[in-house]
Amino acid sequence: MALTGKQKHYLRSKGQTMKPLFRVGKNAITPEFIAQVDEALAKRELIKVSLLPAAEISLDEALTSLTNALPSIMVAQTIGKTALLYRPAEKEKNQHISAEVKALGRS
Repeated sequence: MALTGKQKHYLRSKGQTMKPLFRVGKNAITPEFIAQVDEALAKRELIKVSLLPAAEISLDEALTSLTNALPSIMVAQTIGKTALLYRPAEKEKNQHISAEVKALGRS
């Protein structure tokens, strides 16, 4: 499922005040990092990931690694060395954002 313009706009507005939850450094993308991102997206649905100056990979390479490992991740926005990632939560108690995103997709 690709995000529509309205959905991306909504997600960007929600993510505007968020601070990066994860930072990719010189160790790049490890299986532990992927597991932590997976767990965070299951609970929060929307997270920011940033790239530290010491990182040996680019943001595009980091996002490619993440989306290959977790295909359900959608990139809502990238600015500089920061990306906003979205994935609808499976558990209803964690679906804080996905109901609105689904509604915007239908209109």
